[in-house]
Amino acid sequence: MKNIISINAHKALVIPVVLGFMWQYGNWSTEAFIYLSIHGTYSLLWLVKEATYPDRRFDEQQPLWIGTLFIFLPLAGYYVAPYLLISRHLHLPPYLIGLVLFLFTSGIFLHYVGDAQKYYTLKLKKGLIEEGLFSRTRNPNYLGEILIYTAFALMSLHWLPFLILGGWVFGFFVRNMLKKDHSLSRYPQFTEYKKRTGMLFPRLF
Repeated sequence: MKNIISINAHKALVIPVVLGFMWQYGNWSTEAFIYLSIHGTYSLLWLVKEATYPDRRFDEQQPLWIGTLFIFLPLAGYYVAPYLLISRHLHLPPYLIGLVLFLFTSGIFLHYVGDAQKYYTLKLKKGLIEEGLFSRTRNPNYLGEILIYTAFALMSLHWLPFLILGGWVFGFFVRNMLKKDHSLSRYPQFTEYKKRTGMLFPRLF
């Protein structure tokens, strides 16, 4: 089974899971619907992305039990934020909702535009991508994904979703970013490119 199947299964279940929490706890608040909207939108866009410009890194074949145990179940940790929000009937201050929507929208832009730029640029020519979103950061797509999940975690008003996000950032994202840098170091222009870009956050000066 390809790794992407486990990932897509997680994304496809987000809307039913969040709706299930809302029904179970009788919570049809504005906050619950905002969460359903933003996490549901992110997940639907992910499925569209994988159908139109997929990431080939996730094509690796794994036994079903490995995909379930080491991909799907860890990803299910992201269901904790909506559970904490909805089960506790939280009401968020307007400034926090504004911050959540800012982080989410910025993250969606960086994540999906970055992935699209990488996919279609590499179809035309192999090598370093030094323009567009990649001109100041080497990983705009990872930055976007971190912003998205930070927005989800903020809505829970709890430390646990941030701990889960930290586990993914340092256990998966950072490892992949370092591996990518090592792979790109074979290009002669990488040394100069690395000096003017941040690994994650844009280098502005």
